[in-house]
Amino acid sequence: RHRRPSSGLRRRVDRHRHLHRPWQKSRSCIKAETGPPYGGRPLTGYDFSLRQLLGHTSGLPDYYSLASYRKGVAANEEPWPAAQLREAAMAQGRLFAPGKGWFYSNLGYMLARDQIEDVTQQSFSSLVKQMICDPLSLRSVELALTRRDFDRIHWPSASGYHPGWVYHGCLTGTAVDAAKILHALFMGELLNAPTLSEMRIHHPLGGAIEGRPWTECGYALGLMSGRCGEAGRVIGHSGGGPFSVNAVYHFPDLPTPITVASFTDGKNEGVAEFAAVKAALRD
Repeated sequence: RHRRPSSGLRRRVDRHRHLHRPWQKSRSCIKAETGPPYGGRPLTGYDFSLRQLLGHTSGLPDYYSLASYRKGVAANEEPWPAAQLREAAMAQGRLFAPGKGWFYSNLGYMLARDQIEDVTQQSFSSLVKQMICDPLSLRSVELALTRRDFDRIHWPSASGYHPGWVYHGCLTGTAVDAAKILHALFMGELLNAPTLSEMRIHHPLGGAIEGRPWTECGYALGLMSGRCGEAGRVIGHSGGGPFSVNAVYHFPDLPTPITVASFTDGKNEGVAEFAAVKAALRD
């Protein structure tokens, strides 16, 4: 079962900016189970695999590190053409050879989305609907494409934001549906057991982080994965942007495994993470 979010968030529509990562990985794995190529082979035209893109071991830089990108977002400018974004990001240079390090790269997720759409010959939004939302009977989740799509977001400061700045895709929906999706993933409703097990293999990244509940940190395929003290293992994703932060996590070590979705305003992901852990332990 999933934990219903508290603090009146049941009917609010929130931005699931960073929750697209486990969903994106889930779609990749679903397609692997039904035919198209997936996994460890280098992608055509590249020296890294889809697995390395999703696990952040491709060596690609991140586009958020570009000062001009952050300036454009802050000034509420129109998003750059995708080709311009890729060129600017890659001008920073490769960080390491594929598989020889770890660095969080939104550019990698952008390329992963392109690969998924190329292989399936379907749009990102269609795949989300067909492979995740329809099977789980979810009605709130949508891919935001225009400024107007953010009119339904709970946070007043979200008004006018252009989701095109999130080049790998920006999904919106209720906190309840965010929790339902992640819970369904870990309950085996979206992937078979071997594929889900592969998705959960993580790359250790260290211990505690000041101001956040993590006591052990790592990253799996599209999933932040570690431990949070007495809550035990915690798997899911945190995220943030110009006006809100979120933490949507599954807690498999509790007597009854649950999933919690926590959204709040501000820019401190630790606030949402602590709230998620507290809610999980209170259940």
